[in-house]
Amino acid sequence: MSQHNSFKAGGAASRKKRNVLKRFERVMILKKRSHWKEGDSVIGLEKTKPEE
Repeated sequence: MSQHNSFKAGGAASRKKRNVLKRFERVMILKKRSHWKEGDSVIGLEKTKPEE
């Protein structure tokens, strides 16, 4: 009996991009956009989209 395609391990090329960012990734993006400065709270950050 063969293994179903959905269970096979894919290579790095077939890996999907994550659609959720970690907090430090969001802070880095907000710093680039000048929407966050050192000392600001990391709780309740505004929404950000991953950079393409």
